[in-house]
This record gives sequence, structure tokens and C-alpha cells, in this order.
Amino acid sequence: MFSFHVSGEVIISQEPYVCVPNNSSSISRCDGCFASSNLKKCSACQVVWYCGSNCQKLDWKLHRLECQVLSRLDKEKRKSVTPSIRLMLKLYLRRKLQNDNVIPSTTTDNYSLVEALVAHMSDIDEKQLLLYAQIANLVNLILQWPEISINEIAENFSKLACNAHTICNSELRPLGTGLYPVISIINHSCLPNAVLVFEGRLAVVRAVQHVPKGAEGQFDDIQESAILEGYRCKDDGCSGFLLRDSDDKGFTCQQCGLVRSKEEIKKIASEVNILSKKTLALTSCGNHQEVVSTYKMIEKLQKKLYHPFSVNLMQTREKLIKILMELEDWKEALAYCQLTIPVYQRVYPQFHPLLGLQYYTCGKLEWFLGDTENAIKSMTEAVEILRITHGTNSPFMKELILKLEEAQAEASYKLSSKDE
Repeated sequence: MFSFHVSGEVIISQEPYVCVPNNSSSISRCDGCFASSNLKKCSACQVVWYCGSNCQKLDWKLHRLECQVLSRLDKEKRKSVTPSIRLMLKLYLRRKLQNDNVIPSTTTDNYSLVEALVAHMSDIDEKQLLLYAQIANLVNLILQWPEISINEIAENFSKLACNAHTICNSELRPLGTGLYPVISIINHSCLPNAVLVFEGRLAVVRAVQHVPKGAEGQFDDIQESAILEGYRCKDDGCSGFLLRDSDDKGFTCQQCGLVRSKEEIKKIASEVNILSKKTLALTSCGNHQEVVSTYKMIEKLQKKLYHPFSVNLMQTREKLIKILMELEDWKEALAYCQLTIPVYQRVYPQFHPLLGLQYYTCGKLEWFLGDTENAIKSMTEAVEILRITHGTNSPFMKELILKLEEAQAEASYKLSSKDE
């Protein structure tokens, strides 16, 4: 549908109809821009935070109403107002403000677009329906608007579950949740050549170069799934993938024919499971060195169990990168980061923000460790991808391009010094 768009071109962008930051007991963010520093709490409702008067003024028309309904609650009840409850309150309050012409409605910013969103109520099990009804009842008690039914609120909670987007920063770290009706209404299958990123609260869909897989056929699809999610051959010299035997007694390598018994695979998987539970306990105790050692044991077992391109193995290495960077063990973090790149290349499309960000992480680590030549290669790869997914005008991209230019200048200086 969008094949006529140039790579990196904005197909559509939209401000959220409503959004909330993902505030918790450990972190608070500004309701206007999602910043997390220099915050002041609204003195009346004691729920909402702002980074300054500018964000507070821009949000005032909507927050004035929200502030009134939240201020009616006692302090304990206010603590139970979660981001998803606030999102629902803001949905109804914004509808009221648009109906009363306090906030203008436009063709791309009106409640009828919310009404057009799918709820998939028929697909929801009884337990989930009951949960929606309970939260809807709470919203009803907070608003005290007799004209709104609990059923309608419950259906809107289902709509949020199906259509709300996690708002992320440039490095794809979650900041909040927003409802973008126009973007949700566009069927995702209509956007095979596009990627969604956020510039602040603005959702931006950009065209990316599409690399069609072609019609490789069903066997190739099975092979790709088996490599990314399945087990490896027992022979270290064989790169074959395994498929379950028809008699369900084991798994046969499709390249060399070697069989791995079900028991052997179960045993290793069980050891991985035990160690994974151990990491949770160690993490909660803050014992980072022990966590690293345990994840390395998991990685060693997974290397015996899974194909080198396994997503499970990649996820373990991702956890190791995160902890090693917290421990400032840059050298080892880089080694694991480099191991993940070939899997990212296989799992994600050519122009995917996660692949670009992984190259950027590699580049920053290489540069910090003095490997300027490889840092330039990694950051160049990152720029090639992220200039298309993020555009070139965001502060994040400007910082990345500046870092690349600094690394290139450093390399040129080193080269000229050698020549002298």
C-alpha cells in the first residue's frame, strides 16, 4: 500500500488522544513531556507531576477536570489510581471537553475515532471480563457520571488493551501509554514497509525499505522457526536444525541425521529452568556478580541446547549485557553485544530500530574502549538504520551523528599523527 513512500519519509504522525506516564512508587514523570527530573506534584490532587509551568499550562484544560475528580477521593483511594485508570478517566474527560467545545475537535482528533476502534469483547474470557467490570466500577465511582454505563467503560478498557501503544523514548525504553486512534485504525497489515517510533508524545510512522523474503516455501519457514526457536545438532561441526520425530521420542537433525533424545533435551532444559529461578532470587538480593555467574552458566547450557541463532540464547545475552553495563564491565558487555548482532540481523528486518540501537550500543562501547575503527563501522550501521526509523532531526539522532563525526575526526587525527 505504501510502496511509493521514500525510505525514512513520514507516512503519518499523530498526537495521542489521551496519554499517561507509567508512574510507579519508584519513578515519577511529568504528565506533559514525560521528563523525570525537576518535578513538582500538583498541590490539589497530589497524583499528577509536572516539570514546570509550561507543561502544566498546556495540560490545564484537561487536568482541571481530572484534578477535581481525583481530589474528591481520600488519600488511600488516590494511591490505587493506576496509570490505566487515569487513562480511562482522561478519555471520558477529554470527550466531555470536546463535546462542550472547550477543546476543539478535528477529523483526526475526536471521540468518534475511539468509538470506531475494535474491542474484541467476544474473545475475552470470563475472568478478564470480570476484571474489566471491577475496574470500570471504580472509574464510575470516581467520575460519578450517571449517564455512563459500567458496560461501556469495560468495553473501553478492552479497546485500550487492543489499541493503546507503549510510548517509548528514542532508545525504545517505555515511558508511558497513549491512545492513537488513527494509527490504530490503520490495519497493521497495510504497513509492512513501515515502523512506528515516538518523538516525545508524537507517534510517527515512517516508511522503511522493504526486503521481501520471496516465496521460499513452507519448508524454509519451518527451517527458520526451528533455527530461531528450536534445538541444535549434537555434532558441534554441524549447523543443521532439529525437528521432532514422528514417534515423539526425540529430535532428528535435518542435515546429518543425528538424533537427540527427548530425555537429554528435557534434562538440560530443566537445569536452565532451575538456574533461571535462582537469578530472580539473586537479583532481588542485589547480588550482581552472582547473577552474572548464574547467567553465564545458563548461557553455557543453552549453547549445548539451542541453535547459535536461538532467540532464547540471545535473550540471555541481552540480560548479561544489561548487568555487565551496570557493573561497568565494558569489555565483557561489548563481547556479548557483538554476539547478539548476527541474531538481531536474522530476527529483525533490515531497517528495524532495535537492530540500529544494538549497533549504536556496540559503537559506544567500542569507542569507549579505544577501538575507534570498529566504533565508526558500528555507528555508521546505526545511523543508516536509525536515520530512517527515527528521522534526522530528533535530539537523539543529532547526538548519534555528532558522536560518529567525533569518532571519524579522532580516527583522522590518529592517522595523520602516524604519517608524521
